[in-house]
This record gives sequence, C-alpha cells and structure tokens, in this order.
Amino acid sequence: MSPPSIDSPQTARFLFISLHRTSSLGPLINSPRTLRVAPPRPFTCSTLRSAMKLRTDLKHGTNFEMAQTTQTQREMETERVENKPQAAAQAVVFRWREYVNAFLAAEISSLTRYYDRVIQWLPREDDKGALLAAVAAPRKETIGKDEPFPDLTHERDKRTAILINGTFNYDFDIQALLIHLKTKLSRTSRLVVLLYNPYLRWAYYLATRLGIRKGELPSTFVTRVDLQNIAKVAGFEIVRLRLAVYCPWKMLGLGTAINRVMPLVPLARWLSLTSVVVLRSLVPSSKQGISCVIPARNERGNIENALKRFPDLGREAEIIFVEGHSTDGTWEEILRVATLYRDQFRILAVQQPGKGKADAVRLGFSHAREDLLVILDADLTMPPEMLSRFAFAYDQGHGDFINGSRLVYPMEGAAMRFLNRMGNIFFAKMLSAVLDVRLGDSLCGTKLLTRHDYERMVAWRKDFGEFDPFGDFELLFPAAELGLEIVDVPIRYLARTYGETNIQRFRHGLQLLKMTWVGLVRVKMGVRKKRPLASENAVG
Repeated sequence: MSPPSIDSPQTARFLFISLHRTSSLGPLINSPRTLRVAPPRPFTCSTLRSAMKLRTDLKHGTNFEMAQTTQTQREMETERVENKPQAAAQAVVFRWREYVNAFLAAEISSLTRYYDRVIQWLPREDDKGALLAAVAAPRKETIGKDEPFPDLTHERDKRTAILINGTFNYDFDIQALLIHLKTKLSRTSRLVVLLYNPYLRWAYYLATRLGIRKGELPSTFVTRVDLQNIAKVAGFEIVRLRLAVYCPWKMLGLGTAINRVMPLVPLARWLSLTSVVVLRSLVPSSKQGISCVIPARNERGNIENALKRFPDLGREAEIIFVEGHSTDGTWEEILRVATLYRDQFRILAVQQPGKGKADAVRLGFSHAREDLLVILDADLTMPPEMLSRFAFAYDQGHGDFINGSRLVYPMEGAAMRFLNRMGNIFFAKMLSAVLDVRLGDSLCGTKLLTRHDYERMVAWRKDFGEFDPFGDFELLFPAAELGLEIVDVPIRYLARTYGETNIQRFRHGLQLLKMTWVGLVRVKMGVRKKRPLASENAVG
C-alpha cells in the first residue's frame, strides 16, 4: 500500500495535530486544563510545506474543531460528576425551606384567609417571596423599602394583614418602624410578624455557616417582653403569639409530629425556632350603632323589664327579640311590649325555627343592621344597665371583642350553683391555654363584637364545625384565631327573678368538653382541616 501524498487531507490533519502540540496554535484549539504535550518530532521539508499550508488555511478561515469537541465533552462530563454532590445538597436545602415555609404559612393562613388582603412589607433581599406565595388570602401584594405604603386609615369594615418576615431581626430601630407604620393603619389592621428565637441565636449562626440558610446573620433578637415594651411605646399591643417550628425537617412525619406536640410541653415549648406574633394598632373609634339580640325561651316575666332597664347608649340602637318555642306566652308578651315601646326603641321580633341559644343568636345577628352586635340574656342575670360598659370599652379601643366576666364579684344568692361555678372556672382555664389568650369567664352570655367580624366568624365556623350549644365558644375561638383583642368586663351576676334555667349541666358540659378537645387539636396543635381551593377567597 503506497504512503499518502504530502498534500493529502490525512497528512495535513496529522501534521496539524503534531504542530499544535509544540507551537502557539495549541491554546487556540484546546484549553490549558486538557493540554497534553507530546515529545517533539523531527521536521522535514514535507512537514514544513504542510505546516505552511496549514497556516495559510487557518488564515483563510479553514475550521479544525474535531479535537476541541472531544475535549469539551470530557470537560462537561467531569463538571457533571463534580456538581452531583452540590446539587443533592441544594435539593435538601430546598426541601427544608419548602417544609418550613409551608408550616409557617399554615399558621399565618389561620388568620389571613378570613381577611381581605395581605401586604408583605419590607422584604429582605434574600426573601424570594416563597412564604407569601404559600399564605392563603384573597389578595396579596409586596411593598419594598422605596415604595410608599398605602393609607389604610379609611378602612372600617375591611381587615388588612401586614406581613413582616424576619425584618425586625435585621433592624436597629424597631420602634421607629412601628411609629412610621402606625400613621398608615386603621383599627382593623394587623401586623403579622415572624421573629427568630432569641435563645437560639447560635442555631441561626450554625445554619448560616453550614449553608442551610442564606443571607446575612440576624443582628437583633428580641424577647417577648422586649417586643411588648417596644410595641407599647409605639402605640401597638400584642394580641396573639404562637410558637412554631421545632424541627425543620419532615423526617417521614416524625418532624411534623414534633412540631404539633411541642407547643403542649411546658418549658420546652419555648424552644421553637420562630414565633408568629400578631400586633394591633391602638386606635379609638367613633361611636357606632348597636344591635342588641335578646334570645328568650319561657321568659315572659322578664321581657318588659329588659326594655325598662335598657340604658341610653348615646347612639343608634335596635333591640332584636328571638323567641324559641316558649310555652308560657313569651311570644305574645314580646309583641305587646314591641308595640308599647315602639316610640322609645327600634324593636324587631322574630321566632326561631331551630332550637338552642346558639341558633337563636345566629338568627338575631342575621337580622341586625347596626355595626356593633351585643347579646343580652333574657333572664337578666347580667344587669342590662351594664351594657354601657361594654360599648365604652369598645369605643375607647380597649378591645375588639368585649367579653363579660361573672367570676370577679360576689354573686347574688343562688345565681350560680357550685358545680356550675367549677365548670365555668375549668373551661375558662382550658380555653385560655388552648387559645393562648387570658379569659376570666368563657361562658358569660353577654359579648360585644362588630358585624363585619361576625361575618368572618361565620366563614370560620363552616371550616371548624357547628356543635356549640350556647354559642359562646363559636365566638371566642374565631375571635382568638382572627387576632381580635379580647377584653373581659366584670359584671355582678344576679339571681333569676322569673323562670328556670335552660342549661343541662352534664349534657351541655360534655358538648363543651368535646369542643375544647377539638380546639386543642385544630388550634393549639395546628391540625386543621384542609379547605378546597375554591373557598380560599371566601370571606363571610
């Protein structure tokens, strides 16, 4: 077989590869990482002629890419092998963040899904909006550092939640931030603040060093007492504080179980990684009209006295009697006094198709036309004259949900039997622990709230369940969940002057115990029912 000619393509390719190993053409073709230097070969005339031809071809644009393609593929394969551990670590961190955000979003959504909108204020540079995206709310938006905050002072029956995700932990003047923000808020606005645990700052430092979390290390850690004092001098107060996330990994459900149970463990419950704090702005309001619902069953002898003793509240007032299957002529008495006192009061009388006080209250509230709603039991054991104290407490901004307390002052005669009193104390303590609020009396029939908040409570009740025989728990539970400030107003509990109590201590007590247990699981432990996506935007 004859050797190839000097001008053949095979010879040219061979000479080119030989030349680029020893000449300056090599770097143009291969990268330094894959350059292999071969031993020099002797030059002949034919070699020189081919080299000159190659240089001429290179000058005119002839392309030699075979060796380059082979080396690039090897580089890519090497990089893929080197990046596999890094990609696996990034996937673990992503799942960790996704789990923590989902857990925190569920806690925040227990409030925001019943609000009108959520505004995330001053997100940090490393905040990509994952938490806000996971929060359930009808409307969501973000406002950065250089963007003007909207004026919410005109909002009266709408609720806006302002989400502050860890920003306080990077700020040197939290009070100034709150004072600046307060001028833009209404009484119905709420701040939802995520804070890092000040006793676990070493954990955040370690997580940052290990690359589990990104961004700069938090600089400001505040305790609950610190935040209470800062909020107070800035014109705010804490209305709800929930501890969240003890284990940031799901671990086949074990981490989730730890996160559910730890809030119930004394002392150890304070070892959560984060806390979700709800603050409200202290803003008094102008006097609003009030609708007073009076459920009545076999209360004929108390109907007229309720009107005679009804105080002048200094505002528009309507009285709604709800009669429930009486056998003593209560309905006829209601119709009589409604005609007799029609010049003094705006009176509405309705008959209850269902049964029980809770059903009567719901029916009365559905007919109410004023902005404030209040309940007055027809047995008049709570003096009607004290209704003015409930209205005053609301007007001054002391609370959003005004709750009567019968357990402060001595009771008149046999107003409450011993077992009833023990049951009232027991349920007050239990609900205080379950809802993370301080309640002196959970079963006093007299309560004051706004109509727009009650509409949110109706939506909440559909998710939670309807099995409260008296209607007290189904108001207190959502009041705490919605971030309302609950304030007790002490009253003097009087003995009945007519009729008998409709309370069945043991049967109704078991129903309340069941509702307390359900509240412990769904509120305290956070095991809430999953809601269909179509209802996420429903408010009222």
